Amino acid sequence: MFRLAILSIAAAVLCTQGAEAGCRTVVGSADMVTRDLAKFMANAALKNAIEAKGLKPSGQIALTCRDDTLTTYCKASRPACG
Repeated sequence: MFRLAILSIAAAVLCTQGAEAGCRTVVGSADMVTRDLAKFMANAALKNAIEAKGLKPSGQIALTCRDDTLTTYCKASRPACG
């Protein structure tokens, strides 16, 4: 959970860079024990990052997952507009 929090904060910091107006891609990620949990948490991190920036989601969510030795890492990204 600590790693998820760090990744979410990093995603939020990366999203703060650039112009405030217009659309940009927002990312949320998670590293969990199971693939289903990693997908769920990556989508939750994405939703929280979009809401934290005061943006509105636009378009489809792109989700990629990678199985590591003991965990699964998933990254969800989605365009969001101000």
